Parts: sequence; structure tokens; C-alpha cells
Amino acid sequence: MAKKVLSLHFLPLLLLLFFFASGGILKLANGQEMKTWCVAKPSSSEAELAANINFACNQIQNCNIIQEGGPCYYPNTAINHASVVMNLYYQLDGRNNWNCDFRASGLTTLSDPSMLLV
Repeated sequence: MAKKVLSLHFLPLLLLLFFFASGGILKLANGQEMKTWCVAKPSSSEAELAANINFACNQIQNCNIIQEGGPCYYPNTAINHASVVMNLYYQLDGRNNWNCDFRASGLTTLSDPSMLLV
């Protein structure tokens, strides 16, 4: 009887499962941690983004960073402002997956979103 070998097609799925089970911090085989960030889903409505901004700002107690004159005011869009404060909340509250849920309008990423701005 032939032995079944786990297909490499399942590797990304297994890594994703491990990532979500590990609480948002992906550990590499050498023990290094990969940092994660929380951002608003591009499909989020304006109402969802506003609710996320209000919730996160109430939790972190200081949203001057996204106010006019603040370092993260530009680009002046709801999705950018929501992503900034959602990520602040996520980082301060332990980088757990549930800290980036925001009623299913947040997602975690391995790419630093601040590096994506031009």
C-alpha cells in the first residue's frame, strides 16, 4: 500500500492556519518574529470606517495623529485614518487577531502599510 505524502499545495493553507492560531505574530523556524499590522479592508463602507475610527480613538485615548497637522493626516481619507488608528489599537492591545477584527472590516498584513504610501 502506497504512503500518502502531504502535497505542497496545502503548505500556504497550513501557514495561514498557524498564523491565525498564533495570535498575529508569525514565528519563523529560526525563532525570529515577523511583525504584523492591522489595516481597514478596502471594501469597508464609510460607516464602518467611521465606527472603527471612533472605537479605536476611544480605546487609545489620543487620535491627534490623524487630525489636521498630525503626522498621519495625509492622505486625508477615511480608509487611511481608520487604518492608522486601527493599527495603533492592534499594536497596543497585543497584536492578537481579534484585536484587528473590527466587525470583520479589519485585516492583518505582513507588509508595513506605511511603506506603501508614496
